[in-house]
Amino acid sequence: MSNSPLITIYITNYNYGKFIEQSIESVLNQTLQDFELLIIDDGSTDNSKEVIEKYRQNEQINIIYQKNKGLNVTNNIAMRASKGKYIMRLDADDYLENNAIAEMSAVLESDDELGLVFPDYYYVDAEGIRIGEEKRHNFEKEVSLYDNPAHGACTMIRLEFLKNLGGYNESFTCQDGYDLWIKFITHHKVTNVIKPLFSYRQHGNNLTSNEERILSTRKKIKELYVEEHLKIHNTLAVIPVRSSFLKEVNWPLFQVNGKSILERKVDECLKSKHLKKVVISSSDVEILNYAREKFHTYDGVSVLERPREFSGPNETLGRTLEQSIQFVNNNFFTVEAVMSLSLEYPFLKADTIDDAINTLALFKADSVLSVRPDNRMYYQHSGHSLLPILDQSNFTKLEREAIYKGAGGIAVSTIENFGQNKKLVSGSISHIVVDQKTAFGVFEHFDFELYSSLI
Repeated sequence: MSNSPLITIYITNYNYGKFIEQSIESVLNQTLQDFELLIIDDGSTDNSKEVIEKYRQNEQINIIYQKNKGLNVTNNIAMRASKGKYIMRLDADDYLENNAIAEMSAVLESDDELGLVFPDYYYVDAEGIRIGEEKRHNFEKEVSLYDNPAHGACTMIRLEFLKNLGGYNESFTCQDGYDLWIKFITHHKVTNVIKPLFSYRQHGNNLTSNEERILSTRKKIKELYVEEHLKIHNTLAVIPVRSSFLKEVNWPLFQVNGKSILERKVDECLKSKHLKKVVISSSDVEILNYAREKFHTYDGVSVLERPREFSGPNETLGRTLEQSIQFVNNNFFTVEAVMSLSLEYPFLKADTIDDAINTLALFKADSVLSVRPDNRMYYQHSGHSLLPILDQSNFTKLEREAIYKGAGGIAVSTIENFGQNKKLVSGSISHIVVDQKTAFGVFEHFDFELYSSLI
């Protein structure tokens, strides 16, 4: 074998002894054989070593045993050990289609400016039975907003570009693919192969099942990149407050551990690194009196009376936001973005507020909305029967048919975009995904009872 293979594939393994043989064999059976395979065992305590050692004599394979170091340290070890022009990670519980590296390397070979390429993939269960297919947009024809990253594994990367970008950030213990994605989309071209080229195994031990850890790490990755490379928009937060929608209690003034819902929302705004000004806007006399007394000593917080017609049930936030923007401008404070924060979401935290502002800058979007993916089935009545919307019962998960619901109560727009469209959520709309707790909203009596029991 040549000392300089075209491709380095590395398999990362930790206690996947029952899966790793299929993973290794899927590499050895590739139609393109111009590769080296690194098998990096990250301190397994199961039978992994017994399985791996069966491949000791294969000249295409190098085996590395190490104490448990975590994913990104291991990624950098592979990067430094790699002899290939391109490099790709394969998780030990996943496996490739026979033509995977031929297809992806051909795309990279065709364009020297391409930094990475990634494919669609199959979902399989613990036994390897196909249970679904992930099909992404065509990046050559359909994508201009790059806020949906490639899968971390089975993305083929130009090694020279990866090294020039400093490799992987070892302070992050997961979401290596997201860290990589942010670096590459801001410096190089990326694209995809619109066919499934590997199988992603879903089982109880997947790292990706830990949503809270994933979302927290993504926030930190974005925060770090924006702080180091981009300018943050001076952002105004507007908290529109109507009189209570609950008969039992005045929700904005409802006390939780000695603080009202409104005060708790303001506190989170003040903890934000990136919000520069907060305006509480209301036409309710009781709320205005409370807010003026409570927040008159708060630096950066203003209370603004809005005309009653601005807060009608069918009124959009447009005129309320215009009034708030004009108010801060008249007080010699210039803002470049405006954010609306809803009181109906009591679990929203400051880091999620900052995440929306970072996302606006990072993806050069016109606006950002906080959302929650919704995988439930939805139906419409045809007159003859209930029919699934978007054919969601299909085997294939199409990215264009993914459903998100607004949740968390954040919407933010650049001032330029808001001025042009008179809508907060308009233009090129990016998104942040919030966790299930942040997505919980209080809109009716049952929600209030549930919230009361939670706290």
